[in-house]
Amino acid sequence: METSQILVSGWNDDSQIAMEQKGPPGELYFVGKKEELMEAKRTFRTVEDRDILIIYHQEGFYAMDSYCHHAGGMLQNGDIEEIDGKLCIICPKHKYKISLAKGEGLYKGNDPTQKTPRTKWFSKGVKQRVHTVTETNGDIYVKLSREPAWIDSDYFQGEKGKVERARAEALETMAST
Repeated sequence: METSQILVSGWNDDSQIAMEQKGPPGELYFVGKKEELMEAKRTFRTVEDRDILIIYHQEGFYAMDSYCHHAGGMLQNGDIEEIDGKLCIICPKHKYKISLAKGEGLYKGNDPTQKTPRTKWFSKGVKQRVHTVTETNGDIYVKLSREPAWIDSDYFQGEKGKVERARAEALETMAST
């Protein structure tokens, strides 16, 4: 089994953290102590060149790609609301709704099959890559999703993602002036 050295880095509201992990790609990566992550509520980490957001909400941990699938907005400052029975983070940039558990994009619309239009929530399918969070003896670990299919949030990851996020930001700035 080949091992690799991976840099896991990130921040929360109070500190900058850098840790080295050794192990085969796809393994569990230590991202912090349970108490620290609970207190921070939201913590950013980079694991295997993937920027992820670890969220502690209603006594549960969630992890997902840190940038919104729509235009690369930082999800870290998004509100969390229950929508149609699902906990969702709301992208602060364009108000896109993303379920914490599955990364499903949700939108409100009218059901065209109904005679009387009634607004309800619909799914766009999985748009945001989510990752598995586990706890062992007060340590929190993330296992990155290895889902082979393209998920929209993949677009804003890695070095190419940095370029695309900057381009999207520049276009939005030009449009608002």
